[in-house]
Amino acid sequence: MDPSPANDELTNAVLAAGRKAGLVAVGVTTNDILEPARTALKARKEAGMASTMAFTYRNPDRSTDPRSSLPSVETVIAGAWDYRRLDTNSHEQAGPTGRVARYSWVDHYDDLRSALGEMGAVLKAAGYRAVVKADDNAIVDRNVAWRAGLGWYGKNANLLVPGVGSWVVLGSVVTDAPLVPNQTPVADGCGPCRRCLDGCPTNAIVGPGMVDARRCLAWLVQGPDPIPVEFRAALGDRLYGCDDCQDVCPPAKFTAAPAAEPESETGVDLLWLLDAPDGEILERLGRWYIADRNPNVIRRTALVVLGNTADPASAQARTVLRRFAADSDPQLSDHARWALDRLDERRAGISK
Repeated sequence: MDPSPANDELTNAVLAAGRKAGLVAVGVTTNDILEPARTALKARKEAGMASTMAFTYRNPDRSTDPRSSLPSVETVIAGAWDYRRLDTNSHEQAGPTGRVARYSWVDHYDDLRSALGEMGAVLKAAGYRAVVKADDNAIVDRNVAWRAGLGWYGKNANLLVPGVGSWVVLGSVVTDAPLVPNQTPVADGCGPCRRCLDGCPTNAIVGPGMVDARRCLAWLVQGPDPIPVEFRAALGDRLYGCDDCQDVCPPAKFTAAPAAEPESETGVDLLWLLDAPDGEILERLGRWYIADRNPNVIRRTALVVLGNTADPASAQARTVLRRFAADSDPQLSDHARWALDRLDERRAGISK
């Protein structure tokens, strides 16, 4: 694509609209097949490392071809929304609390889509088509962002944006506009550092940039299958998601950020969760990915976290766990029995 003054002007206008809308990084890339994502998705899926995860693994040929989103695509724009927030909640809950990964405190994808839409509006006003893609598995946003020059691939497989690290949600705008693509990828900033590999509680990062979903706590709490026994103690107090590989990453370190929004769900009272009816759980936590929209998936995780965190002498916690140990759902009863044993081991000072 030969750059022209008109293309430069439109490109600058589109990217300026994204920055004004709050995107911390923006860039443009070509309509080529997304590599190395296509090769990596196929190889890891074949090796079983995707577990039961679908998302972009479901159809790698589709999710790595921008034409799947818009057959007439000329360029793809990447945008990153910074979700660094400080937890100012007191966590004065009625009982043990399950920790929530930072990206899930609120739905940052709403803000991301709105900002991407501002760039799309500039394109549409200029007579072009623009399709916003964010968290819909139709395109590998991380590869788009890498190729568009927003950041580099970290060893934890996250995209690291200079000055922000991996605390971003990513999205794309697929367009038939002949914008000017980035030609200068961001240089690797990890060097010999391997803190994310060593800091993963389940050794799920099996190599630089390679995460085995069968061991990754962030996936295990979302997936429909039982949480493997060997990883239940390592789950600790994590109810949803896991930030460990980001917390130890030097480029992702931050001490100053806006306070979390008042409605942020930074922690969830486990006893409430295990007593609440399905509808109440889905109303409050339904924006999370819950396999099959089945609240028992998150209850299963809450049982494990309760076993890991409740006072081993708590009669209330034990009453709840005994109730679930007799549940007709075999997954719930299994996890509850494990949690009761875990309380006994913790009371006896035995480390699992």
